[in-house]
Amino acid sequence: MTSPGDAPATTPIGSRADAEGFVAMVCFKHGPPLLHGVELEWTVHHAEDPRRPLDADRLSKALGDHAPATLVRGSPQLPLGRGALVTVEPGGQVELSGPALESIPRLIDDTAADAAELTSLLLEAGLVPGDHGLDAFRTPRRILTVPRYAAMEAAFQQLGPHGPRMMCSTAGLQICLDAGEPDQTALRWRALHDLGPALVALFANSRHRAGADTGWASARTQATFGTCAPFTEPPPLDSDPAAAWARMAMEAPVLCFRRGDSWDAPAGLTFGAWADGALPGDRPTYDDLEYHLSTLFPPVRPRGYLEVRYLDAQTGDGWIAPTLLLTALMSGAVPIDHVLAAAEPAAGRWFPAAREGLEDKAVLDAARAVVELGTRVLDQTGVTPELSDQVATRLHRIVDDTPGRRAS
Repeated sequence: MTSPGDAPATTPIGSRADAEGFVAMVCFKHGPPLLHGVELEWTVHHAEDPRRPLDADRLSKALGDHAPATLVRGSPQLPLGRGALVTVEPGGQVELSGPALESIPRLIDDTAADAAELTSLLLEAGLVPGDHGLDAFRTPRRILTVPRYAAMEAAFQQLGPHGPRMMCSTAGLQICLDAGEPDQTALRWRALHDLGPALVALFANSRHRAGADTGWASARTQATFGTCAPFTEPPPLDSDPAAAWARMAMEAPVLCFRRGDSWDAPAGLTFGAWADGALPGDRPTYDDLEYHLSTLFPPVRPRGYLEVRYLDAQTGDGWIAPTLLLTALMSGAVPIDHVLAAAEPAAGRWFPAAREGLEDKAVLDAARAVVELGTRVLDQTGVTPELSDQVATRLHRIVDDTPGRRAS
């Protein structure tokens, strides 16, 4: 019998149980935690007026042969000098993603070089990358016309205003880490989630949206969590995260039904129901399932590795501090139970962290403990003492300059 992992992508899925087994197998791959990755995303603005709408033509001219096919049909999408590819989100946000590496110093150097190259390309066209995790100047506006984003926008618009904001107005910093050996995975999964509220607050910078104060320290988090709740919110933590994730993926709505020119999905269709035969004569394939997984946007997304998605984009080289802090905490240089203990005061406090930031006392307590623990082992990442000291100084300044006025 052919196992789901060996099945061709075009093989129809026989049942929800088959689909769940496939998801649990491919999304959590075990092995020594060696590789690290980072993806940088920015909103894009006209240098002379950040409020001016962005158009696809100007962005495509700026990116040239580095543009993705979603922006310029037939583009070769050449990598930048150090190997990163440029992709474009529905509202024109640009994203930089390079290969995963064992060496953190090389990861930092290569990403910084490619980020500088991308910024230069934008500047030559009179464009600049944004400074925040949410567009502070403009309302959401989709500039990509591909079927994927048209279908997602149609689905999200039925749920409220946050989906279009998430698609077209947000920008994040994503840090990618290995899931670890089988006996480590559940704890690493929990640690990345327990750390979330403290890290969201530490690096929150998206208070303003379309010229107005939202009242949220990270209105980007508000938008992402509100896009398609509960599937875009933090999940219940389970002793078997692979099985729990597989169940969640089955209950999530199908956003892109890739049949014909329009990919709008049948109303109310979940992937589990589709796999169990809800559409007579149309069974999803394993390729459909892989695509479905790409339309799920939780704060941590398993993709064979663990993709941390809950951080606001940072200004300039500000992405280096959270990248080094999180990789140091998850490097094994400190026991994972110490990481969990440091994060514990704020564990689960995602919404207070996103609203109040470090003014929430429990979140501030956790942030201080996390910074103290992480900065003690920054040197284990292999970066220079100078960079380690700069990052430690920056992180301590953030927590030391926050009085923490609100009670937990």
